[in-house]
Amino acid sequence: MTNSDQKLYLFIGSYAEAEGPGVYVYELDESSGGLNRLQEVKGLKNPTFLNVDAKGKKLYSISETLSESGKRIGECVAFSINGSTGQLAELNREINLDNTLCHIQRDEPYDYAIVSSYHGGKIGLIKLQEDGKLGILTDAKHHEAAERHAKDAVSHVHSAYFSPDKRFLFVNDLGLDFVRAYKLDAEQGKLVFHGDTVTAEGAGPRHLVFHPSEPYAFVINELNSTIASYRYDGEAGTLTEIQSVSTLPAGYEGDNATAEIAVSKDGRFLYGSNRGHDSIVILSIDTSTGGLSVVDCVSTEGSHPRHFALTPDGAFLVAANRDTNNLTVFRVDQASGKLQYTGVSETVSKPVCVQPVYIQA
Repeated sequence: MTNSDQKLYLFIGSYAEAEGPGVYVYELDESSGGLNRLQEVKGLKNPTFLNVDAKGKKLYSISETLSESGKRIGECVAFSINGSTGQLAELNREINLDNTLCHIQRDEPYDYAIVSSYHGGKIGLIKLQEDGKLGILTDAKHHEAAERHAKDAVSHVHSAYFSPDKRFLFVNDLGLDFVRAYKLDAEQGKLVFHGDTVTAEGAGPRHLVFHPSEPYAFVINELNSTIASYRYDGEAGTLTEIQSVSTLPAGYEGDNATAEIAVSKDGRFLYGSNRGHDSIVILSIDTSTGGLSVVDCVSTEGSHPRHFALTPDGAFLVAANRDTNNLTVFRVDQASGKLQYTGVSETVSKPVCVQPVYIQA
C-alpha cells in the first residue's frame, strides 16, 4: 500500500433477488489475503457488474427492474462510498435501456457511464451529474447483423472499454463476432460509429483489456476459448490481430466458456478465466511483439469463475466462483506471474463481479 490513509476494499456484485443481499463490501488484509465482510446491500435484482470511481468515492451498479408492461429492463444504481468504513449509501437509480444489462463502464475524463445489454444487443450512454448521481440516457446503439453473418445471427453486446488515450470506445459483440469502435461526442452525448474489428467466426468476443504501456489489446473469446492479441493503432483507432492462443491445457475435451481477462500492472503477464475447466490461465506477454505464451493453468478452487480481478498493486488475484458460491484469494508471484492459493475462501451467494479498489479514508 502506498498510502497509510488508503484502504483496500473489495466490492462484489452477484446474482440476487432484490429482497436479499446483492452487493457486498469487504476489506482485504494485504498481509494474509484474508477477507473481512463490512456490508451487505439489498434492494437490487441481479447487480452482476459494478464500476468504482475511487477518486470520486462512487460506485455504480447495474440492476434489473420491470417496465409498466412487465418486461425485464435495465436500471443503474449510484452509491457514495465512505472511505473510512467502506459503507455504501444509495444516491439514486435510473431506468435506462429497455433490456437487461450485463456490464457498466466509466472512465475519466468523461462524465458518462456506458452500459451493455447482452439480450438487447445494445450499448447505452448515461450522463453522470456533477455530484456523481446518474442522469439520463443520452444515446443508445443497436448492433445489426451484416451480409457476412448467418441468417439467425443476433447481436449480444457484452462489454465496452475506452482505449488508453480515451479517443475510442471498443465494444465487444459476442453474437456478431466483432469489436466495434465508437468515438464519444461528449458535448452532444452521442456515440459515433468508427469501425469494426472482425474476430474469428464463432469466437464470441466477451471482454477486452489494453496493455498498460505498449500498443496492444487483448480480447478473451467466450465461445472458442481463446485469447487474441491485437496491435492498437491510436491514430487510426484500429486493432490488428497478432496471435490467438487457447486458454485450455492440451488434451482437455470438456465443455468450457471463458469469462474475464486482466493484465498485470507491469504488463508482463495476462490472465483469463475458464468456466468448465474452472481455472485461471496465465500467459506471458512478449512486449516487443505482443505475442503470448502459456505459463500455467491453475484451479480457481471453485466452479464457474465468471469474474476475477487483480488487486491494484498486483499482489493478489481474487476469483468469483459463481456455482460454488465462493470467493477465492491467490497470491501472485511478481517474477513468474504464477498464482498460489492462500487458502482463503469466502462464502458469497452467486458472485459474478469483483472490484478491488484503494479508497482514501
